[in-house]
Amino acid sequence: MASKGSKTKGAAERRAKIEELRRAEKARERRYRIITITSCTVIVAALAVGGFFLVDAGNKKEEKATKVSSSVVKTGEFKGMKTWKNLGRTHVGGTVKYAMSPPVGGNHNQVWQNCEGDVYDKPLTKENAVHSLEHGAVWVTYSDKASKEDIAALKARVEKTKYSLMSPYQDQDAPIVLNAWGNQLDIQKASDPRVAAFFKKFVQGKQTPEPNAYCTNGKSS
Repeated sequence: MASKGSKTKGAAERRAKIEELRRAEKARERRYRIITITSCTVIVAALAVGGFFLVDAGNKKEEKATKVSSSVVKTGEFKGMKTWKNLGRTHVGGTVKYAMSPPVGGNHNQVWQNCEGDVYDKPLTKENAVHSLEHGAVWVTYSDKASKEDIAALKARVEKTKYSLMSPYQDQDAPIVLNAWGNQLDIQKASDPRVAAFFKKFVQGKQTPEPNAYCTNGKSS
């Protein structure tokens, strides 16, 4: 029969063993929490970095698209034509700084320039003329380098063409420039066959943001 002292010693050893097991369990729990927190931190950091690169890549892609939005088309009858995409269409007051001259799109005045075959002998307010392009008009501009014969020939074409207008414009590279929404073609002579082709393609053409909108009841001078 075991002595009282032996029983007491055995109970003490069991309590010590249990306490040791509890400490080991707590230590494991602490290690588990540290590992979990560290793993979550790494994952969150990785997601954040990955998200940054995705956003940054998207921004660079958008920036690249903006940079190439102006390009030269060198195909068929419109060789040398300049085109622009993603042009603003907000109605604004006052003067707009355009990316091209003459402007072929962008934010503009809420009132359009009359473009029912209208010929103007004075420069137009650009913000009104751009609104006409939004309606699908072709705007013929000419500088003082254009001959009287060419001006007369272009005038005759415009006067018989609805959704077109014509006016002098000095700040341009060529004697004659044909303008439609997002598209621009420099012309040296009115006899250039690209003139007729440009009118055929762009008067109320597919580029028109607002097809069949009015070209009358707008600004007349």
